[in-house]
Amino acid sequence: MCGIIACRTHAPAVDYLLVALRRLEYRGYDSVGVAVKTTGGQVVRIRTVERIDALDRAIRGGTGYELDRVGIGHTRWATHGPATEANAHPHTDCTGRISLVHNGIIENAHELRQALSISGHHFATGVDSEVLCHLIEDCLTISGDLLCAVQAALASIEGSWAIAVLEERTGRVVVAANGSPLLVARTEHGDFAASDIAAIAEWTDDFTVLGDGDVIELSVSSAGQSAGKNGRKPVVRQCIWRNGEDGLNGHADFMAKEIDEQPTAVSRVLDELGPNIANGRLWHSLGLAPFNRLQVIGCGTSLNAGQVICNLLRRVGGVPASFSVASESAGEIVEPGALCLAISQSGETSDVLNAIVSRRAVDPAMLALTNNPHSTLARRADAVVNCLAGPEIGVAATKTFVCQVVAGVAVMVSALAANGCLGRSAANRLVDDLRRIPAQLSSAGTVAKCLVPPIAEELADAPGFIFIARGTGIPYAAEGALKLKELSYRWAEHYPAGELKHGPLALISSGTPVVVVDNADSKLANNIAEVQARGGRIISVGSLGSTVPVTGELSAPWGPIETIVPLQILARNLALFLGFDVDKPRNLAKSVTVE
Repeated sequence: MCGIIACRTHAPAVDYLLVALRRLEYRGYDSVGVAVKTTGGQVVRIRTVERIDALDRAIRGGTGYELDRVGIGHTRWATHGPATEANAHPHTDCTGRISLVHNGIIENAHELRQALSISGHHFATGVDSEVLCHLIEDCLTISGDLLCAVQAALASIEGSWAIAVLEERTGRVVVAANGSPLLVARTEHGDFAASDIAAIAEWTDDFTVLGDGDVIELSVSSAGQSAGKNGRKPVVRQCIWRNGEDGLNGHADFMAKEIDEQPTAVSRVLDELGPNIANGRLWHSLGLAPFNRLQVIGCGTSLNAGQVICNLLRRVGGVPASFSVASESAGEIVEPGALCLAISQSGETSDVLNAIVSRRAVDPAMLALTNNPHSTLARRADAVVNCLAGPEIGVAATKTFVCQVVAGVAVMVSALAANGCLGRSAANRLVDDLRRIPAQLSSAGTVAKCLVPPIAEELADAPGFIFIARGTGIPYAAEGALKLKELSYRWAEHYPAGELKHGPLALISSGTPVVVVDNADSKLANNIAEVQARGGRIISVGSLGSTVPVTGELSAPWGPIETIVPLQILARNLALFLGFDVDKPRNLAKSVTVE
C-alpha cells in the first residue's frame, strides 16, 4: 500500500522524488508528501491529500527555498487516522530535526505515545508513525548520532516497519526494515531507498533487499553495501522491471493496456515454464518433496486464482485440494503430506504472510506464487514460482490473475507428471491446451470489445449484479464480481448457480442483471430459466449462443479462462460510463501490507 522513496542524488532530489512517487501510484494512496533538504540547511515538508500532480504544482510553484540533493517521500493509504494533510507523511518530532516516512504498523504505539507525552512530547497527529519520530528525538539527544538513535528507538517498537529518516542538521538519511519491504540501490545518479523497485527502475538494474532488523545509512560509502544485523551482507539482486514497461503506449488507461497485454503475458509464462512441465522438470527444479494434498492461501484475486488451481488438481490428479481466505486461516489444521501454496501478487500481503507463520510451526512444504520473486513471501517460502506478469499499474488485477492461474496450473501439472500421477501423453495434451490460452484470450478480447460496451451502458443504472456459474466457472464468476465491485462501486455477488434457489433468488426482480459464466454445464440452463422466470436480465459469457460468445464447446480442467476478459471489460466500461477512475479505485491499494 504505502510507498517510500529516499535519495541522495547528484542533482536536485525533488526531481527524483516526484518521478519515484508517480511510479508508486499504482499501489494506491490517499495522501502524498516529501521532505527535502534546502541549500540553506533547513528541511521543508510539502504534503497534500490530492494526487501527485498537486504536490508537483506546489513544489514547482515555489517553496521559498532552493532545494538540495537529499530528500524522502511517501504515498500513504490511511490506516491510523483519516486522510488529512496533517496525517500525511513525512512526520516530524517536537524540534523539527527529524523527518520520517514509515510503512507498516506500530502495534504498541498507544503505550509509547502515553509514555512520551508524560515526558513532555507534543503530538500533532494520531498516526502511529509519529511515535517513531519522538522516540528517535529522545535517542538522538542521548547518542548524538542518527544511526545509533534509529537503532535504539526501534528496539522499543513492536510491529512492522520500513522507514526512512532524514536529519535536518546533517542531511543524513537512515533507512531500516522489519516485516515490511525496503530495498537500497547505488546508481550513477546517486543512492536510493524504496519500498518497491518500480520507484527507481529507471535509474538502476541492481538493488539489495533489506532483511528484518537491518538499519543502514544511505550514503556514498554504504548504500547497498552495509551488513545488516548478525553481520549479514544483503544479496545484490537484478531488477525485474525495465524502463518503458509502465507507459500507456497509446491506451486510454492502464487497465485497458493490461487487459490487452494478457495474451503476451501468458505467452511469456508458457515460454518460460512450458518446456519443463510435462517432463516433470519444473516441479523437480523447486526442490520440494511429493505431496498428497494441497492447501492454498490467498486473498481477493489471488484466492480466486488459487481456486482455479485447486479445481485443476482435483479434476486431473484426484488430489485433495482446499483453499483458505488468508485473514481467516489462523488455527487451521495442516494435514501430513500437505503442500501449502501461498499466492500474492506483490508478495507483501500482510494477511498471507501472517497466515504462513502458523503453518511454519507444523512445517509443511511452502511454495510461493507471486509476481515479485524478491518479495518477503518469496524469501520466507521453501520455493517460489514467478508468475511473470510484468509491471501491473492498475490497482484492479487483470494480467496478474491470468498469469497466476497459468503459472499455478503449470506447476501442478508438472508435479502430477513428476510424481507419476499423470502420464506423459496426458501431460503433453494439457500443455498443448495451455499453449492455446493466449490466442483464446486475444479472440475473447476482440469479441468483448465489440459486444460488451453497449451492455455496460444499458446496465449503468442497475444498483447491483449477481454472477453465477457452476463447477470450473465459479472462480471466474467470483473474479468478475470482484472486478465490478472494485471499479464501479456497485454491489456484486457471485454464487454457485445451484445455490440460487437456496436464498439468492430473493434478490432477483424485473431487470436484475445476472451475469452467467457459461462453461457448457448442462445444468446451467435450468438456473438461467429460474432467473428469467422472475424477470432477471441474463448476460451470459461463454459458449456459443451466449450473449458474449468467447469459448469453445468443451471446457478445460482449469475452466473457461477466456471469460475473464469480457468480465474485466464489463467492469471497466461500466466504471468509465459512471465517471470513475479505473486505474485508482477508491479505498483500494495494490499491495495490502496491513491486516
